Amino acid sequence: MRTLRAALAVTAAALLAVTGAGAANATDPSTRAPLPVPYSFFAGAAQALTAPGAELPGANDWSCRPTADKPRPVVLVHGTSGGAVTNWATYGPLLHNEGYCVYTLTYGALPGQPWPVSLLGGLSDITEVSVPQVGEFVDRVLASTGAEQVDLIGHSQGTLVSGLVAKVGRPGKVNTVAAIAPLWHGSRGTGSGAIGTALASGDRGRAVEIAPSLGQMAAGSETLELLWSGGTPYAPGVTYLNLVTRYDQLVRPYTSGVVEGPRATNITIQDGCEQNRAEHLAIASDPRTVDFVLNALDPADPREPRCEAVAPYLGPIPPPPGS
Repeated sequence: MRTLRAALAVTAAALLAVTGAGAANATDPSTRAPLPVPYSFFAGAAQALTAPGAELPGANDWSCRPTADKPRPVVLVHGTSGGAVTNWATYGPLLHNEGYCVYTLTYGALPGQPWPVSLLGGLSDITEVSVPQVGEFVDRVLASTGAEQVDLIGHSQGTLVSGLVAKVGRPGKVNTVAAIAPLWHGSRGTGSGAIGTALASGDRGRAVEIAPSLGQMAAGSETLELLWSGGTPYAPGVTYLNLVTRYDQLVRPYTSGVVEGPRATNITIQDGCEQNRAEHLAIASDPRTVDFVLNALDPADPREPRCEAVAPYLGPIPPPPGS
């Protein structure tokens, strides 16, 4: 009997070590020191290039334990050519400061690529590679935190990946999908660099050869048909927030991300704030968008979304000196 008890004790200790469920080294998010929050999309690229291998500030603290007022960890799901750090310079420290357990990963990177190409995620097959990778990451986050569900914040392609994780990858494990620049209906937009050149020249086969995900984001693709199974891209019981910008240069038309649903809220960020000219990149670090996302994560404690002058690509425009 003593041997059995000892074996059970060892097994329990091992499980706690694997899942991170032990309380001894747990971090209470409300006790953490605040971090600076850059409202610039390109701050993430600067961080990734100057500190290779470093975690996104504020994210991936595997000792973090959700609190009663913020019971669900948040997983950030980047866009095409994005990554764990490059896409989320604003949301990592922001959610850390707001008291969330926040996690991020690079999914869908092409295998065997040298640095810095290895930083580019979201290029592999969405259904075969990216959705399974994000689903497995969600499992890890839930095991570590002891939570029953996560909230997902997706940008661009990350909205499709989040939608597929919620609907077919990990049904029942997602509470909220906050979609920034979503493309539920697909897009006619183009990418950047060699990918964009291939698309613009009409060489669709070459573009898909470089990055299989590009063809899967086009209207009528098998990936979108899977997402829309049952006549809706939405999973039962999941709350959706769709944040779109009129100036989106990659999701075309920008209304591709507007889909009605009983648990869906659609917001064009320029409505009520014409001076906000955030486009497809700047919207991922835009203060107004941030406030809408925070309201979706914590609807019991709403805040008035900020309205600031925001320039395409560059982000918020500082007020003139002395104003």
